[in-house]
Amino acid sequence: MIETLSEHACFGGVQGFYRHESAQIGAPMRFGIYRPPQAADGPVPVLLYLAGLTCTEETFAIKAGAQAHAARHGLMLVTPDTSPRGTGFEGATTDWDFGEGAGFYIDATEAPWAARFRMESWLIQELLPQVLQHFGGAPGRVGIFGHSMGGHGALTLALKHPGLFRSVSAFAPICAPSRVPWGEKAFGRYLGPDRRQWLKHDAAALIEAGGRTVPVLVDQGLSDKFLAEQLSTDALEQVCVRAGQPLTLRRHAGYDHGYYFIASFIADHLVHHAEALVG
Repeated sequence: MIETLSEHACFGGVQGFYRHESAQIGAPMRFGIYRPPQAADGPVPVLLYLAGLTCTEETFAIKAGAQAHAARHGLMLVTPDTSPRGTGFEGATTDWDFGEGAGFYIDATEAPWAARFRMESWLIQELLPQVLQHFGGAPGRVGIFGHSMGGHGALTLALKHPGLFRSVSAFAPICAPSRVPWGEKAFGRYLGPDRRQWLKHDAAALIEAGGRTVPVLVDQGLSDKFLAEQLSTDALEQVCVRAGQPLTLRRHAGYDHGYYFIASFIADHLVHHAEALVG
């Protein structure tokens, strides 16, 4: 059962926030959906947005200014929360870059995290089917994008589920999490010490191993304080060139890691997705 938490008229459509009991997570999960005005006439393409560390299902909806562009193109925006909440696990709320608010869009395999941190299964097997069934999403016309940790999620889910997503983009993604501090911290706890398992959730490694997806758009700010240590944008570019994976990587002087950066280029990303999903 899907519970409506709130709904708001927005650019001729409806921005809503919802909660449901997730079988994959074993607890309630929250998500947001923007239904554009075109949804009143029938199914519309779906664009799944994955947020970054510390964010919730509301962050993108409030800060990115995306609804006006989604209304123009007839795109539904889906914004899931970034992790389970209220788990009670020791260490789940101690650090801002691990645990609650930092699910990394993977299925954990290590105790205690494996019991609840099943973000990939929730998104792919549960949330997306419910969006298509209950909110008027168009089957076969689904795209994915995200920011930072969510950019990592967008890239890896597109690579791990070829054919599911018809469009992909990312803002300042963590491109090679198996070799940067954020990823090492999260993967070591969620997945255990075997780094070979980490590579299954690493965009650069997946492409190196033969993974492919549709053409990818990535925007990266050059004043991003996390660029050198955490994001490995150059590694993604290099492996895409070697592998022949289509990538448009745009670097922007003066832009940092936050939502002012995202808001500045969100229109371009929705055009990128609309060209693939709407036609």
